[in-house]
Amino acid sequence: MTRLTAPSCRAARALLGWSMRDLREKAGVALATVQAIEAGGDFRASTGDRIVDAFAAHGVEILNGDAPGARMKAGSYTLKG
Repeated sequence: MTRLTAPSCRAARALLGWSMRDLREKAGVALATVQAIEAGGDFRASTGDRIVDAFAAHGVEILNGDAPGARMKAGSYTLKG
């Protein structure tokens, strides 16, 4: 599974125009968890998976490797919400 990092989480939210509260709602996690992740805190792998899945469901993929971050999936277009 893709590894979620603080910068990639912030980048993915920015691509979608989501607030932390939007991500909390879409991923079904606590707001404090989103805040902790984006501050570089520790989190469960299953929580990271839920967030990555929420981004993927809205056309954003998390990148790892040489160029970590986030990008819109090819051919995808999404509106906030």
